[in-house]
Amino acid sequence: MSTEQAEVVVVGLGVAGEAVGGALAKAGVDVVGIEDTLVGGECPYWGCIPSKMMVRAGNLLAEARRIPGMAGSATVTPDWAPVARRIREEATADWDDTIAVDRFTDAGGRFVRGHAEILGPDRVRVGDTEYTASRGLVLATGTEPVVPPIDGLAETPFWTNHGAIEAEELPASLIVLGGGAIGLEIGQVYARFGVKVTVVEAADRILPMDEPESSELIEDVLVREGLTVHTGSPVTRVTYDDGSGFAVTADGVPGDLHAEKLLVATGRRPRLAPETRSALGAPPRGDLVDDRLRIADRVWAIGDAAGKGAFTHVATYHADIVVREILGEDGPAADHRALPRVTFTDPEVGVVGLTEAAAREAGLTVATGIQRASSTTRGWLHKAGNDGFVKLVADVDAGRLVGATAAGPHGGEVLGALSVAVHARVPITELESMIYAYPTFHRGIHEALKDLRSAG
Repeated sequence: MSTEQAEVVVVGLGVAGEAVGGALAKAGVDVVGIEDTLVGGECPYWGCIPSKMMVRAGNLLAEARRIPGMAGSATVTPDWAPVARRIREEATADWDDTIAVDRFTDAGGRFVRGHAEILGPDRVRVGDTEYTASRGLVLATGTEPVVPPIDGLAETPFWTNHGAIEAEELPASLIVLGGGAIGLEIGQVYARFGVKVTVVEAADRILPMDEPESSELIEDVLVREGLTVHTGSPVTRVTYDDGSGFAVTADGVPGDLHAEKLLVATGRRPRLAPETRSALGAPPRGDLVDDRLRIADRVWAIGDAAGKGAFTHVATYHADIVVREILGEDGPAADHRALPRVTFTDPEVGVVGLTEAAAREAGLTVATGIQRASSTTRGWLHKAGNDGFVKLVADVDAGRLVGATAAGPHGGEVLGALSVAVHARVPITELESMIYAYPTFHRGIHEALKDLRSAG
């Protein structure tokens, strides 16, 4: 066993770890970065970047199909080949991280490829080498797919999102287990390219963590586009045959569901072993980090591993905080009250802060306001594909918004104004006094404020 010294050891070089390691190395800190898969992590290879390339392609097909009755006529012939080529060549470099590794080492970092075992707050072992960190240990180990213990599932060649993203040819049919963001984004894209898609969700609605109005909206759109959606239908058994593909048995669904491919999109969990928590003196469950993202003195967890939201924007936000911590610079602590997230279905569903249910569970005096996008002037002009709404969740006693949803065309962009309102604790009276450009989708915020006022 050999031993090497470093000032900072970063375990995991996904978005969060690469950002921390690169920034510290550029600042002259001696950094060892450890990664056992691809530097850059889930986002550039299987997550946000390639999946949104797919979404963009699917949206183009949908827009072309909306031409009749509005702008003439169109014949649409889907072709997956250019999408697969863009993912392979433009997003992932055929799943090669050479550029990312070079970016880290060119910044001054020392790169180690391998699986890291955490031995203590300042010691990490990779193979036959132990690394000791004198200034800090940063855990940025990301998440992994949750594969439910369904009878027979483990013995089948099911897909996670990796398989669906890497596919160079599309199957004739696909069953999606899970009605969350990943499953719905991929399912809708595949359906727009001609795949027969069935979504099976154990909860009583898809997007179960979002507002019920979002669930209703997206299910209605998906069904109109030809997808089949089963909710309240936990899967009890999965089988596979080379000739006939997958058979899925689900409660409340008569007979078995059959498809060529099966996508398991039932959530993700932090990739943080119980042994790691124990080695760092952290409790076996519950909150892992404080408001400075510290597990212990000079030990931080960031990005997905911190358990505060598995999103790239959370990863980079955390990275900035920890870089300041290690360099001894002043700056605010982590504040996740106004955490934004977007499901990139069509229509998009942007959410910030608390849902109505979460606000009530927190004991707040709650009022809500809602405006349907289709009834705004912009929605009427947009016509086909104008489904959506703006929903506001207010703390009546404080006179401020604590959450909001912007669903509809460009819903993620409309969310920006609402994120500012929640994060900056802007009084509702100030929001009401603003001038909202006409005709825009974000003007729906103004109309939702009127509905909020009448409800309050």
